[in-house]
Amino acid sequence: ATSASVALVGLLQLLLLHSCNAFSPSNPAATSTSLGMILGGKSSDPTLPKDVKDAVSRCRAAVQTALEQRLSRMDVEMPVGANFGVEKGAAGKKKGGGRMADALNDSTNGGGAPTMDQLTKSDRELARIFVEMFQPVGGEGISCIFKDEGLAEQARKRWRNEVGASCRVLAIDRKGKSARGGMGGGGKSKKKMGFAAKMAAEIDGDGTSGPFTLPEGTEVALFVSPGPKELVAIERISNEVGMGTLVILLNARLGKITNYGTDEAKELFTKKFDPIFHLAAAPQSEAPGCLLHRAYPTDWILARKPKVGAPKTIATYSEKPNESQFAEAYDSIELSDVEKTTENLIDGVANWFT
Repeated sequence: ATSASVALVGLLQLLLLHSCNAFSPSNPAATSTSLGMILGGKSSDPTLPKDVKDAVSRCRAAVQTALEQRLSRMDVEMPVGANFGVEKGAAGKKKGGGRMADALNDSTNGGGAPTMDQLTKSDRELARIFVEMFQPVGGEGISCIFKDEGLAEQARKRWRNEVGASCRVLAIDRKGKSARGGMGGGGKSKKKMGFAAKMAAEIDGDGTSGPFTLPEGTEVALFVSPGPKELVAIERISNEVGMGTLVILLNARLGKITNYGTDEAKELFTKKFDPIFHLAAAPQSEAPGCLLHRAYPTDWILARKPKVGAPKTIATYSEKPNESQFAEAYDSIELSDVEKTTENLIDGVANWFT
């Protein structure tokens, strides 16, 4: 066996020993599951998660199955602004964790588009879940990397002294705190950078300590909501550390990236990073009111929320569908006049599960 395979086998064994422990910090007892349930149900017949706890549990199972298959480049995407119920609210109680509608739609926002604070909280909660998932590795072996120091500092403050949150919290951009949505705002917005400028910034680093690198001894690297600039660094790091280090992208939204800069980068992120768990809105221009779901190793599901009831599967695919397949599937379904007038009002996945 190669050293990379040995390392991944070790990670899997640790997770299996830990598999009966809680997955979600918000409600350990409710999300505890047996080893048989975690590793069972590997049927190619996919189904939709019924609520946020189910989605999180299926995500964990998908990661473990991927480790069994020696996969060390994983992509995980949850709905935009999802409320996992991990962090305490203003009243000191943790929110969410029940119906998918509640978990994916913060009532304080009136059901509209999520705010920047809700987006960063959602990404941070997902990162926290994955940090706890890999606790058997040990905190020194887990690196949780945010875009900038402001977002990283928020996580450090939130997770300080929390059981199950031991890890190294880092930032790719170490120049200072975020100017948007990280530490209360107030800074000037940055100008948009072209790919050449992003590459130059990555090569030059932050002007203080050179390009970002993973700490020695990192076994699991969790990159939280990376954008195109951060992907430049992730490509370099993935090549440096080799396949023995597990690299997971959390909410990278790779489907929205149109320019990876180089053919090598496009090949890495579209072919070598496996979509282990995906639950998000499908492209609304081709498939209005539809969602796309996949939990490794099952097929992809394209589903649609009718006016009444839970989402219904309208098509399944062995590979991630393209735009023409989305449009073809959508054109094949029959819509009532009422549905046709309301489908464009659906902005996300927030109210699709009851």
